[in-house]
Amino acid sequence: MGHSRESGMQNGATALNRFGLGGIGGAAPPADPPSWLAGQLTRYDPRPAAIAGQKGSAELVTMLREARDGRRENKAAAQAAETGSGQREPPELAPFRELREVYLGAVGARTQAALASETPFVERLVHFWSNHFAVSVDKLAVLGFAGAFEFEAIRPHVLGRFSDMLNAVERHPAMLLYLDQAESIGPDSLLAQRAGARGRERGLNENLAREILELHTLGVRTGYSQVDVTEFARALTGWTVGGLAKQPLLRGPGPGYWFAAPIHQPGSRTIMGKRYAQQGEAQAQAVLDDLARHPATARHIATKLARHFAADDPPPALVNRLEQDFLRTGGDLKSLCQVLIAAPEVWNGAPKFRTPWDWTLAVLRATGIRALPGKTAAGTFQQLGQAIWKPGSPAGFDDTAPSWAGPDALYRRVEVAQRVAERTAAGIDARALAGQLFGGSLSDASRTAISRAESGPQALALLLASPEMMRR
Repeated sequence: MGHSRESGMQNGATALNRFGLGGIGGAAPPADPPSWLAGQLTRYDPRPAAIAGQKGSAELVTMLREARDGRRENKAAAQAAETGSGQREPPELAPFRELREVYLGAVGARTQAALASETPFVERLVHFWSNHFAVSVDKLAVLGFAGAFEFEAIRPHVLGRFSDMLNAVERHPAMLLYLDQAESIGPDSLLAQRAGARGRERGLNENLAREILELHTLGVRTGYSQVDVTEFARALTGWTVGGLAKQPLLRGPGPGYWFAAPIHQPGSRTIMGKRYAQQGEAQAQAVLDDLARHPATARHIATKLARHFAADDPPPALVNRLEQDFLRTGGDLKSLCQVLIAAPEVWNGAPKFRTPWDWTLAVLRATGIRALPGKTAAGTFQQLGQAIWKPGSPAGFDDTAPSWAGPDALYRRVEVAQRVAERTAAGIDARALAGQLFGGSLSDASRTAISRAESGPQALALLLASPEMMRR
């Protein structure tokens, strides 16, 4: 009986930490952890209040166009001032300040949604897929769009079909701007021919095509060549952001995704041995449809899910089961969730080291903090080395311990743990909280350190910075 109770407590802690975002202080662990997780698949809200109040991509396209126009005007004014007085005034970036405020608001909304979520397993999946299809606010044009990208292209499809999420992602203004697709022009397109007649070269950009193949679907070294990348890039020409361009031919009917036929490369394409004779937008769409159900895509997605939920070195048996489920269901993401819930490799695996995002959410949920101002949240995650929607490359943030477990990174977590403990320790019994969060998995060393603390805040800080809190 005692063994059964201990096992149940451990499973509850695994459900809260490995599948979810950490336990909520004062709340009992789930009595039936697998059922608790499965129930979330029917209760998930893709648009909680915090997120529903954020600006949408259509409005943001208009804001970006106005910001760019304002920057051009300011640059022209600065150049005129230099000509007239010999002194140059720096271009004012004020038009982008409002887009930065949008970014900070979206960071706050994302954080609040995660802290308050009653479906933390699905919320973790939102963060997983947002990182899989990464965009970065390192590129100024993406600054205002990163939140809308996650809220519009990821959240509505997280329990749907992979193909639907893929289509939403690749058409979203954030992705089209981040990977320069909005600037890609078919070399033999109508607009390129007109530009060539005026002595102006307009070129093809392969970034989106390459990252779709390498990161979003098939994975690296999976049978495609550089020729395939170029051909896919030609098929994708015309996929752009309406409402931004100055040329009437490219501006489109309104802000948002638009297929601009005048920049599409004419002709059929051959990609990975298959000929695509479709014309216009349907050509790249047909390629995406094939990529979404390709066996290499199934393997790539299965490997990443197994790495995220089970171990840095993904268990081959779990990868195989996820892969087969993906192929059997045509990429049903809810079905993949059920495979994960049933996987002994997840329940019995060694703990995963938490990323800064994971760790901070666990700390805040445990101590009763349900929201942070966007500026505070953004600054905290910046300090911890994982600025929101700002990975160093389109590959997203790494999902293994070596990237996050360095001495300096751990010291920064200790600093944050101390600040949170000073703010929240009143009324929290760190020893009781430790038992609630970790069941029987709290080590003797951590239990002793907490019990010997000189004050309540110190005891809580030791818990928040403990090895157990660092892992999930």
